Amino acid sequence: MTTAVTRRRLRLCLIVVLAVFLLFGARLFQIQGVDAKAYAAMAVQTGTATTTVPAPRGAILDRNGVELAANVDGLTITADPSMTAEHAPQIARILYEKLPEHIDYFETIETLRTPDSRFVYLVRDLPASEATEAVEAVRDASYTGVFTEKEVLRSYPGGSLAANLLGFTDAEGKGVQGIEQMYDEALTGTDGSSTFEVSSTGQRIPMADSTVEEMVPGTAVKTTIDRDLQWFADQRLAEVVSSAGADWGLAITMDVKTCQILQMSQSPTFDPDARTGITERNTVSRATQTVYEPGSVMKPVTMAALADQGLIDADSKIRVPSQMVIDGFPIGDHWDHGELQMTAAGVIAQSSNLGTIIAAQQMDDQTFHDYLSRFGFGSTTGIELPGESAGILAPADGWTDAKHATTSFGQGISVTAVQMMRALGAIANDGVACDPTVVESTIAPDGTETPNEPGESTRVVSSDAAAQVTRMMEAVTADDGTAPAAQIQGYRVAGKTGTAWRVNPDTGRYVRGQNTVSFAGFAPADKPRFLTYIVIDKPPANAGGGSLAGPVFHDIMSMTLERFGVTPTGSAPPKVEQYW
Repeated sequence: MTTAVTRRRLRLCLIVVLAVFLLFGARLFQIQGVDAKAYAAMAVQTGTATTTVPAPRGAILDRNGVELAANVDGLTITADPSMTAEHAPQIARILYEKLPEHIDYFETIETLRTPDSRFVYLVRDLPASEATEAVEAVRDASYTGVFTEKEVLRSYPGGSLAANLLGFTDAEGKGVQGIEQMYDEALTGTDGSSTFEVSSTGQRIPMADSTVEEMVPGTAVKTTIDRDLQWFADQRLAEVVSSAGADWGLAITMDVKTCQILQMSQSPTFDPDARTGITERNTVSRATQTVYEPGSVMKPVTMAALADQGLIDADSKIRVPSQMVIDGFPIGDHWDHGELQMTAAGVIAQSSNLGTIIAAQQMDDQTFHDYLSRFGFGSTTGIELPGESAGILAPADGWTDAKHATTSFGQGISVTAVQMMRALGAIANDGVACDPTVVESTIAPDGTETPNEPGESTRVVSSDAAAQVTRMMEAVTADDGTAPAAQIQGYRVAGKTGTAWRVNPDTGRYVRGQNTVSFAGFAPADKPRFLTYIVIDKPPANAGGGSLAGPVFHDIMSMTLERFGVTPTGSAPPKVEQYW
């Protein structure tokens, strides 16, 4: 009886064991045969992690290879809500204590509890030391699910230096304004990735398999800017804008032979490194996007057009009336006088509106308009900066006599500073214009340097016409001219002052008592090399281009000549008669 019972129990146990094996076998067949792909995908999802390997953005360099915009290592803090939801308040408290300026406690709790998610951003673009300390504090408290990812942060070593030229990057690393925006595609590299196995707590498993997709760094941009000259000009311009209580100012220096911009300063500006002052007013490029009426710096262009037609030279005699009324509008000079007998050089030296009008009446509207177009007004220069304005040059068929008259002395036409640089640069460069440029070359990650293709040079007036106008402009900086403060010892200087009524951008009307003053000049006048243009908007009502902008020109041009080793002229400027 006992033996029979034992045998039945053994059979029962055997049946149970076989049933269990069959059950496991069936399940194994289902996993490996039927649902193999689904379970493999789940294994990959829960057993591996992928992180981005950020590509460093290409540097922006000055003409000597000094970094103006570079990269520094940073970290972004991320989390896996499936691991952090349970202890979200405690984790958020630790992060807030470590990063009070970057963390909102209640928002972080919600983020850490994000449903149906295994990846969220908590704080982006932190210095590596701050991010590491915060995450280690979370781990020291025995909480899991908070991680760091490497980021490349944009850095501007010079702070506000050339900020409006360089631009900046936004939170997503995309270029905003300046070269950062214009060359964003080239500067932006291609991110790589790293996939590796992790434990159930999200920790990377040492020596486990990993896959790396290499990143490709961005291309560097080498500018034409000289960092030291840029710094000096930035400081000098900011000083005069502040002391004068002006609305804004700009200063630009260009090599007239190559049209390379050596410095492009603006005040007020912003600091892209500290992220201060980033407002629409401060980040706009005054040199390329702000349109204004230039005033009397336009007079040399008018004279160059006349000289090119053989209608005038520096010694031409002009009878200047005490006042003119054109189309019902009275027009006068900035000083009271009776009828004057002035030379063309005297008209420029004393900045006579009336003398310029009399001279310009020798050209019809279309001829004058065509010359202005040849000098580059009414069209963009093609400079490598975004949002360049074409200015405003009305069609000639709509001109009145008053329009012709005011345009000749720089009112009724709106320009950008780079347009004015191109036009005056043509006079300095023997009558040949070229397009201003701020980029010398691009440098690929492998070090291959590709020079920037220069724009075409165009002769706009004859060599003799340019020489005649240069003689006129030298009289401006003479002791009896309107800008003796622009003289530079040892060098002959040609220049022109400008004072224009300021237009209210909201009403489109002139504002009496508000002016835009300027000074443009090139040196050495007998062998021109550099052109510097200073514009100061809305200074005190009694300020003039010669007295306010002239000294700034003097200081910036003096440093430019010294820095680039330009030999002093060695001879006195020729005496130019202003009256007959």
